[in-house]
Amino acid sequence: MTGMDVLKGRGARAFLLMLLFIAVMAAVALPVRADGLTSEEQAQANNPLASMKTLNFQNYYIPKLTGVPDEVANTFWFRYAQPIGPVLIRASLPLATVPGGEAGGTSGLGDLNIFGAYLAVQKPALTFGVGPLFAFPTATEDALGSGKWQAGAAMVTFAVPTPNVQLGGLVTWQASFSGDEDREATSLMAVQPFGMWQLGGGTYVRSTGIMAFDLLSGNYNVPFGLGLGKVVKAGPMVFNMFAEPQFTILHKGMGQPALQFLFGLNMQFVSSK
Repeated sequence: MTGMDVLKGRGARAFLLMLLFIAVMAAVALPVRADGLTSEEQAQANNPLASMKTLNFQNYYIPKLTGVPDEVANTFWFRYAQPIGPVLIRASLPLATVPGGEAGGTSGLGDLNIFGAYLAVQKPALTFGVGPLFAFPTATEDALGSGKWQAGAAMVTFAVPTPNVQLGGLVTWQASFSGDEDREATSLMAVQPFGMWQLGGGTYVRSTGIMAFDLLSGNYNVPFGLGLGKVVKAGPMVFNMFAEPQFTILHKGMGQPALQFLFGLNMQFVSSK
């Protein structure tokens, strides 16, 4: 067996992802200096409606699935946000691995998701946006996408009640209206309440679990997460590194994440304001 064969194995991929998770956890715990980072920039580092260009890399490693023993899954998200006047456009594209197929899993691109949020309220202490959402059947394998064109809506809010606390939520809904007739129709809702507590020096505690509801089948997943993040500034950019284990507390249906590890890097280009 060659070195490449080893890296292609499911166990090796899981091991490498866990090493990356541990590395991120170590990074956010280090006393990195946050000189030049204002309290507003530190708060806005987690604002999904921040009016600036933002590039996000987020990975969900799922070592345990409900009703599917000895299987793992993984989703790596590429996200880009761009303000255009009073509207913030955000595009998300997943690179996923799910159980089944050859070599212990099926891997490839998932469905592209784009929403435009009109910033109806944009104040330092409160931001609120709402607008349309579209999902495109860009998945490279049937197991990685819906095979449907979908449309819906997104609503986002972000509040800063105190300098040390940030609260908010993201709610999206999407339903199919066209696409592969052999694939099942979709009607999906995601609810993500999130909260951050600043500890000082750019370090913060976070909880950002996403509740997922399939409105047609009745299946759902409700996780709870608790992790650490670190915000630092370098020139015109703010970097936000984080790691967050998430545990499912309520679920219905097979193949739901029972345990997942979120880790990632968000980059905001503050000079674009």
